[in-house]
Amino acid sequence: MTPAISVAGLTRRYRGQLALDDVTFDIEGASITGLLGRNGAGKTTLLRIIAAQEFASAGRVRVLGASPVQSDAIAGRVVLIREDQTFPELRVCQVLRVASLFYPNWSAELAEALLADFDLPPNRRVRKLSRGMRSAVGMVIGLAARAEVTLFDEPYAGLDPVARQIFYDRLLADYAVHPRTVLISTHLIDEIAGLLERMVVIDRGAIVLDAAADDLRGSVTSVRGPALAVQEFAAGRHTCGRRQLASQESVVVIGALAALDLARARALRLSLEPLSLQQVVIHAAGRPETDVRDRTSA
Repeated sequence: MTPAISVAGLTRRYRGQLALDDVTFDIEGASITGLLGRNGAGKTTLLRIIAAQEFASAGRVRVLGASPVQSDAIAGRVVLIREDQTFPELRVCQVLRVASLFYPNWSAELAEALLADFDLPPNRRVRKLSRGMRSAVGMVIGLAARAEVTLFDEPYAGLDPVARQIFYDRLLADYAVHPRTVLISTHLIDEIAGLLERMVVIDRGAIVLDAAADDLRGSVTSVRGPALAVQEFAAGRHTCGRRQLASQESVVVIGALAALDLARARALRLSLEPLSLQQVVIHAAGRPETDVRDRTSA
């Protein structure tokens, strides 16, 4: 089966600055994946390259089996909604009409329902809307397009929690009936955690964690104690977020711990603490340069 998104060795440089560093991952088919990480980690650059709005310096990107920058047929099958989304000088209803011509899977019925959900005035010019309402227009387009590859980059700037929940509910409901590949970049990790089937964490342009969300929920543990004991306990396990201070060390261990593991941790005098998905991302992306894996700058 051809992956919906396939990225291999993707690198992007800006005037000597490395924005993406040898990024490689595949998303096989219909799923909701969180693209997570700190500001400036490279999330927006990655999404723009997938959507053919930016060029890579090196590496390969395939969307639905084709290069997004070389295949005109891909354009209407991919939608990217960004936090800083800009719109033409048109009324809301006119913007949606233009979008409906571009995306072959467009649902006018869903667009109308979302207009009502977000209390968007269809005859008002987009430039006269509040920041939150402009974000809502982007959400309407992103959902109603029903594009096979749907990309959201921090799409809800200025929206209150009620409006964000409407977005989450509508996304899940429509995804259940019309499955597609959804990739969402967000800082609101705990808020969106229930939607995610997979988490890809990027830091300083490199992927530091790529795992199924179900493998992380309730099965990620911070292990702390003497460095040698921590290293012994973590040997052979999937880990991230390693930190060391003097003779003490901590590491995040991914995977459920059995009773024997707990007994071993006690024998090694280690402290164990379960982590939420947001804490997992903090540990994976908020580490010193030497943690998680060795990297060399090109």
